[in-house]
Amino acid sequence: MSKKIKAKKPVKLAPNYLDQVFIRDPDKHWELRPDGTAVVDLEHRGFFARIAQTVFKKPKVSHIALDKYGSVVWKHLDGSHTAGDVIRIMEETFPEEKDRMLNRTVTFLGTLQSQGFIISAQ
Repeated sequence: MSKKIKAKKPVKLAPNYLDQVFIRDPDKHWELRPDGTAVVDLEHRGFFARIAQTVFKKPKVSHIALDKYGSVVWKHLDGSHTAGDVIRIMEETFPEEKDRMLNRTVTFLGTLQSQGFIISAQ
């Protein structure tokens, strides 16, 4: 008896994360302070945000000041650097933390992406 061999469907490979290019969401306002830190504005929208703004006098916009690591990453998310490029820049900028920079940067990029602060340019 002969067995029929089923043809496998071609596997679509996910792009290498380090090759992805990210850009800052153009709808997010941000500024660079004179000391080099980036400040990103987060607008609170929606029903519950309006209630909190009215009842509890919460601000409509929060200004999120990034630390020195986050500011360097944020400045390089301009659509011309891959995630790998950003990691190399971080390793050069903070050589004393080189062994932790891959994990730190990938985690931060994932957080920015999940919260809608950055989008993949590809």
